[in-house]
Amino acid sequence: MIQVHSIELPRVGENTYALVNEHKEALLVDPGDQAEQIIAWISDQGWLPQAVLLTHGHLDHIGALDAIRDHYQIEAYIHHTEAEFLTDPQLNLSAYMGPKVIQRPAEHLWQTTGAKQVAGFEFEIRHVPGHSPGSVIYIFAEDRFVISGDTVFRSSIGRTDFPGGSLDQLLSHIRQEILTLPGDFRLYPGHGPATDVQSEQVGNPFLHNN
Repeated sequence: MIQVHSIELPRVGENTYALVNEHKEALLVDPGDQAEQIIAWISDQGWLPQAVLLTHGHLDHIGALDAIRDHYQIEAYIHHTEAEFLTDPQLNLSAYMGPKVIQRPAEHLWQTTGAKQVAGFEFEIRHVPGHSPGSVIYIFAEDRFVISGDTVFRSSIGRTDFPGGSLDQLLSHIRQEILTLPGDFRLYPGHGPATDVQSEQVGNPFLHNN
């Protein structure tokens, strides 16, 4: 069984996740900022990070990536369409929002979607562009949860006014790739509280008014 733990990083208001198995091995998702705080959190729990999964390459999801990779000697995964986001402040938006964020390239690029395995963790990837061109979600069907990044939030959706964004694209992919999942699947977003598929099917105004 995989347990989902999160820490909110106040400087960027972003949720970094640790997905932890029974052996205390962990996949880290979107280390957005404040690496020292993330490392202290992990150390306090005694978790053993194995890899970093990225939902997309915007600055508030990658700001601590190199520090985390260096500290734990682990590797990162991102969708191939956002390979250059890690190294390009204009693409990751940090050129327009404070200190520039430049990280090393990811060691692994998702070239396909579907069933994947990393460090013994099994999950499914789905491509959900619209907030950014290479946004993906990570579905852990056996444990009935989804890491949804900045695609859908509780009663909201991701911004689409950034370069490469598209409201129509995001809405259509949320409906096709997320709302078709079982209603009790928990959704863990990049910002704000968790929700579930059924709640967003029924009550998300952005998905009913567009």
